[in-house]
Amino acid sequence: MSRYNPKELEAKWQKKWQSDKTFQVDLEKAEKPFYNLMMFPYPSGEGLHVGHVYAFGGSDTFGHFKKMQGYDVFEPMGFDSFGIHSENYAIKIGKHPRELIEETTKYFKEEQLDKLGALFDWSKSVTTSEASYYKWTQWLFIQLFKAGLAVRKKSSVDWCPSCLTVLADEQVIAGKCERCGTEVIQKELEQWFFKITDYAQRLLDNLEKIDWSETTKTMQRNWIGRSEGAEIIFKLRDVPGQEDDKHSVTVYTTRPDTIFGATFLVISPETVKSWLDIGFLAKDEVKKYVDESLNKTEVSRLAEGKDKTGVDTEIKAVHPLTGELLSVWVADYVLGSYGTGAIMAVPGHDQRDYDFAKKFGLPIVEVISGGDVKKEAWQGEGKLVNSEKFNGQSVEEAKINLSKYIEEKNSGSKKVNFHLRDWLVSRQRYWGPPIPMIYCESCAKDKKGEQEGMSGWYSVPEKDLPVELPYVEDYQPRGSGVSPLASVPSFLSVKCPGCGKDAKRETDVSDTFLDSSWYFLRYPSVGDDEVAFEPEVTKKWLPVNQYIGGNEHAVLHLLYTRFITMALSDLKLINFEEPFDKFRAHGLIIYKGAKMSKSRGNVVNPNEYMQAYGADTLKMYLLFIGPYELGGEFDDRAITGVYRFLNRVWTLVEGLEEVKESNKELETKLNSLIKKVSDDLENLRFNTAIAALMEFLNLVYKHQSNLSREIVLNYLKLLAPFAPFISEELWEKLGEKGSIHQQSWPEVGKVVEETSWQIVVQVNGKFRGKVEVAKDSSEDQVSQEAQKIPSVEKDLQDKQISNKVWVKGKLINFVAD
Repeated sequence: MSRYNPKELEAKWQKKWQSDKTFQVDLEKAEKPFYNLMMFPYPSGEGLHVGHVYAFGGSDTFGHFKKMQGYDVFEPMGFDSFGIHSENYAIKIGKHPRELIEETTKYFKEEQLDKLGALFDWSKSVTTSEASYYKWTQWLFIQLFKAGLAVRKKSSVDWCPSCLTVLADEQVIAGKCERCGTEVIQKELEQWFFKITDYAQRLLDNLEKIDWSETTKTMQRNWIGRSEGAEIIFKLRDVPGQEDDKHSVTVYTTRPDTIFGATFLVISPETVKSWLDIGFLAKDEVKKYVDESLNKTEVSRLAEGKDKTGVDTEIKAVHPLTGELLSVWVADYVLGSYGTGAIMAVPGHDQRDYDFAKKFGLPIVEVISGGDVKKEAWQGEGKLVNSEKFNGQSVEEAKINLSKYIEEKNSGSKKVNFHLRDWLVSRQRYWGPPIPMIYCESCAKDKKGEQEGMSGWYSVPEKDLPVELPYVEDYQPRGSGVSPLASVPSFLSVKCPGCGKDAKRETDVSDTFLDSSWYFLRYPSVGDDEVAFEPEVTKKWLPVNQYIGGNEHAVLHLLYTRFITMALSDLKLINFEEPFDKFRAHGLIIYKGAKMSKSRGNVVNPNEYMQAYGADTLKMYLLFIGPYELGGEFDDRAITGVYRFLNRVWTLVEGLEEVKESNKELETKLNSLIKKVSDDLENLRFNTAIAALMEFLNLVYKHQSNLSREIVLNYLKLLAPFAPFISEELWEKLGEKGSIHQQSWPEVGKVVEETSWQIVVQVNGKFRGKVEVAKDSSEDQVSQEAQKIPSVEKDLQDKQISNKVWVKGKLINFVAD
């Protein structure tokens, strides 16, 4: 091969690495384990786009680096093949999802992933829709059920009328389905939930301990949404058919300092519906309003600028500190899912309450000085007024003192609240793991069941796992809130594990995010059919050393994964409670002004670029376009620059002649390059590392006549993580034995002291070039040399230098008038 032919040489090494099992690791014998993981893809059908190559390429480059540093790098890859992504694509093209996944996973692996030159160990792969995997997903569900963390309850849920399934809170973005963008609606259904809220504080506290991207941690903090306040009890009067003060409403507020400004109460439609259901309230106007409100999404109910609506229930509430009677309203801007589903309205200091009070002519009282409540709510700082003995106190003082006073009056208590809601895991679709639960009507009537408060419900005996997903020809969602599995009698009918009578299987399948919440635990134990994760290998390899993926999963996959790990730790099934020692979120690839994604229709298929330029060129180009954690704009016109660079590397090695004496300047620069590339790789600064490799190559060409073999070999090692194929080919061309990827990473030798500096030259703060000067040069000598640069000469023409800024060894800036 006399010229660089990436198509030919990449096929050659792909085949050889696979046959030699070059990248497989003996998990049991490994002495220096390093678990390097990237988020696995949805094999929905369209294939990988260059955004995936960017994500996987960065993670794999780091993996190659750690391998050459002497670590036993385990880098598995698999497919998140269950779920709505694959099912929707199957519906779109008119193919059964089981057949689709067989085709797409093969295409993803053989036509795309294998061609990247990555360290993927396919002997430890998982595909979530295979029974050998989802058997253990079902086992995991059962462990959570037995621990009281999986519960079934009736709830008003978000429903996507296009995808025909319920959605978890985290899957609704601005009132729309995160998958298809359809406006969601509300439905009341019985669903399975995981009690992630039991872990809210722990999930929050641990964010201070883990080495994760700060952007991801901030998103999780905001989603968990911890707030401190007080729950306050308001006794009720004028309840139809009820004694006064027999019933009460508890409100949650983060502003107990404003309690003297509460002039009415607002109850959520969800709470009032529960009153209606027990005959507590029967006003027709209220019932009609509640029904209308519950058909709206939470986002539409909370929309900015929305006209306030509500109905007076004609019930009164007793103010716990003043004894004043307050009217009680039902209004849709109060949500049943937050706090207690009721608020004390303080219109003087909350704009939503203010707008409501103005519309319905309700009292507005100022209790914090600083604004004009005749015009608008004052939401700033100030001193308390109209608040009896608390007048004059600051807001922060009053929060503490009024909370204590409310407690002393037995009218409430301090309370911590969270935005986080329990994880809704039921899906009324076909393509997913059947939820391994059985319902027995007979046991339900006798109030029997496997768990307290779950009459009639039993988990499938573990010996009967997996509950296999039957082949259903008509698998499309029904839209009735019932899974297609409900129409399969052979699947539905089963004997009750409790009483032995006829019972029915649960027909919902579980959320795809359950599949991906634990897959990292399964990888090292693939092949072991007796346990989900073998204890000894798990102890040796986990938690994951480094995980890389997208920030769009910060409150979906990543939060759920942390919860599952904590739960398994509490159940003594693993000995750690955070899944990933280090997590880094990669940036986004922008194309035609928008994030590259299938839903936007702006994806770029990497195959054509790998065919034309090779996988090395494509990967290096993507990693060069910007900082890895920020991303960059894809412009295929620029890819040729990287291709030319690799061609120059090829040409250099082709023309290499042995020299007896090495070049001292190159040795010095090589040592600096080793340090630079090593530091950059450790911190995922791929773009600056590649720039340094390119700059060094330019220097090498200047000294080509006395270029030593040792310098070239070390340079190829530095290049290998970024361009594994060409590095391997050139390593072989130079007659070296073994794979370059099994060599030791170059170490910084004794650095020969550099005798000169590269000085940045500026005029009025603007870069005008660089000048090389001896290290012992004085400021005046540097100044004289710098002024010889043509662009500096031009800028200073007819101008007076009023000042010079000299940073020794780095910069000189001429200030000219």
